[in-house]
Amino acid sequence: MNKAASLLKSLMPVLSAAYGFAIIYVTALPVAGGQTFVGEVLTWLVTLAGIALTLLLVHRVEPKLFPAAGLFSLKMPKVSVFVGLLLIAPLWLVAEEYIVYGITSLAHTVQMKPLTYTTAELREDLLSSVHAVLLAPLLEELCFRQMAISPFRRRGAQIAVCVVMAILFGVLHVRNFPGAFISALFYGLVFIWSRNIWYSVALHAGSNLTATLLAIYCWLQLGDMQMTSTPVIILPDMKVIIASLFLAIIGVLLLKKKW
Repeated sequence: MNKAASLLKSLMPVLSAAYGFAIIYVTALPVAGGQTFVGEVLTWLVTLAGIALTLLLVHRVEPKLFPAAGLFSLKMPKVSVFVGLLLIAPLWLVAEEYIVYGITSLAHTVQMKPLTYTTAELREDLLSSVHAVLLAPLLEELCFRQMAISPFRRRGAQIAVCVVMAILFGVLHVRNFPGAFISALFYGLVFIWSRNIWYSVALHAGSNLTATLLAIYCWLQLGDMQMTSTPVIILPDMKVIIASLFLAIIGVLLLKKKW
């Protein structure tokens, strides 16, 4: 690798983060003035364009510049693997919320309050859920994991970049920094271990889908959940925890069968 490529590789975490911030900002412009169906559709279309451009960069450009990037696969795993990861995601989301709650509690007393959902709030969430579940995870994982980590061959360098990108990903989510940081760290480590971006995409999408289902669960008043807004923490009730454990067991069995 020549000096120019070496310098570019060292800058890839910063460049990937800047690219990710820029392209996510552009995808959010259609709904900046308020969420409407037309605005959401435009956001979906812009996000699809962003995904196409990013796939071109990580599939065609990066491997030519950085040979190590060719070691990471863009091939989708078997359906059973993808479904298994989706089923594990709810338990991960529950665990992440309790981790954030525990860490925050060490710094100060966390004042929790009952979580409620109005019909208008639920309608707004459902309108954006298509983007949050199907499109945003792929775009964000490509920008903040695949593009940033894959140029590095050594495991230590990959983990260091993973931590840096998790911090920047947390900054992107502002009030939800602790949860976004921990999730991004987890997704990044899964990507490094699997060498396949679809593993982290499945977990990310499953977490976002779980959040949407929890909103419906709360709106239907099927259980009692607690939340705080700074930082954003949502603690599900025991019924959700048990259901998440059950789904995770099925998910692990699916993954075990594949391996």
